[in-house]
Amino acid sequence: MTSTEKTQPRSRRIQGLDAEQRRARRREQILAAAFELIAADGYVNTAIEQICQTAFVGNKAFYELFDSKESCYLALLQQLSERAQTEVATALAECTGDRHEVISTVVAAFAHALVDDPRVAQVTFGEASGISAKVEQQRRTNRRWAAQFLETLWREYGFVPEGGIGIDLHALAVSTIGGLFDTVADWLHQTDAGSTGEIDTLIRDLTAFTDIVHLGLAAAAARE
Repeated sequence: MTSTEKTQPRSRRIQGLDAEQRRARRREQILAAAFELIAADGYVNTAIEQICQTAFVGNKAFYELFDSKESCYLALLQQLSERAQTEVATALAECTGDRHEVISTVVAAFAHALVDDPRVAQVTFGEASGISAKVEQQRRTNRRWAAQFLETLWREYGFVPEGGIGIDLHALAVSTIGGLFDTVADWLHQTDAGSTGEIDTLIRDLTAFTDIVHLGLAAAAARE
């Protein structure tokens, strides 16, 4: 053992976890508790003390990880977004069909990622709007990622020719993503009002919307 190794303090392990692992576990506990509470009671009606009690951590542990309830919520939104992104990307990677099947697969994965667990939609759609400028910025960042994903999909699968179609493709992707999210939000509203809320209906509506956009892309390409 070198002299440096001798002087390095050993990280204390509790329940087999070192300090960094315990910190990561506490963070996951807090985010899971925030998810449950905000989905059930809303952002405004959820207090930090409630989150800590549900997560079985102290207030001090919360503030070691998050500056405020807002920063905790931002981390939760990011976590949910990353999970949805992973599900959609995985579905795309596993799809071996033609481009129509690719779009159908991606649309279905998008829908399932958002509504299979009703709490996801409640936390993201039902709560995120109007909380603060930072939360709105996070929502916009998530939508820009989705728009970039869609734009890349259009280019890679030949929905637009290599030379382009004379329009701002990114702006069109942003508008398309906005339409898809609004379709999901409307479906959720109808479900809350007592509709059967069959996800196949949602997927059908989302697919119809993207089909119309792709007809427009084909028409724009034909004019070039």
